[in-house]
Amino acid sequence: MTAALFRCAAIVTDIEGTTGSIAFVRDVLFPYAQEHLADFIARRRADPEIARSLHEAAIAASEPQASETRIVGLLRAWMDEDRKVTPLKTLQGIIWAEGYARGVLQGHVYTDAAAGLRRWHAAGVALYVYSSGSIAAQKLLFGHSSAGDITPLFSGYFDTTIGAKGDVDAYGRIAAAIGVPAPDVLFLSDREAELDAAQLAGWQVACLARPADAPSGSVSKYRTFASFDDINIQECRPGLGR
Repeated sequence: MTAALFRCAAIVTDIEGTTGSIAFVRDVLFPYAQEHLADFIARRRADPEIARSLHEAAIAASEPQASETRIVGLLRAWMDEDRKVTPLKTLQGIIWAEGYARGVLQGHVYTDAAAGLRRWHAAGVALYVYSSGSIAAQKLLFGHSSAGDITPLFSGYFDTTIGAKGDVDAYGRIAAAIGVPAPDVLFLSDREAELDAAQLAGWQVACLARPADAPSGSVSKYRTFASFDDINIQECRPGLGR
């Protein structure tokens, strides 16, 4: 699609399939967490945050008395199913933190995404992230990315603790948290269900369909872009409309 102009005061972006490759999460991050999960829990089960997440996982599975072995099995199954369960995302984020700190992980960010985010930030548009991955994991990915540390570009981060990404109310809560009227917020994602929810909340939306991530022949009902280069942004003052 040819370049399109949006007027907005804030942009909220998804990660997988939007700023970075789905394959990075699927083929690098998830396997890394799977490989190190059992050893990680054995080493750090006494840490308050780890113990709390294990307890929350047991509650989420309706098995409050589950053994550690059983919980590890549940977590592995949830990873295989790509379940958006908060305690799982918390534990994955902490495991990945160790990998980033050791230098064995580097977050994937598309070159055009990094350039677009820098361009929009310089233009005065507030940038935020909303992903099913934990806020800690989001900061790690962008702080140790293939484009360098780009966390200074973002004004804030949101994850499933504010609501599921298909929940219309979650987008209302985000708009309230950032203090920008819904019509002045643009949401970028590759998932139609998320775009549906954002649009119902009154946001502007744009669909990313990157050749490496979008299913062959897929068509979206939304304005669709293969690159951030095709999205032109003009800053508007919150509340003054588009």
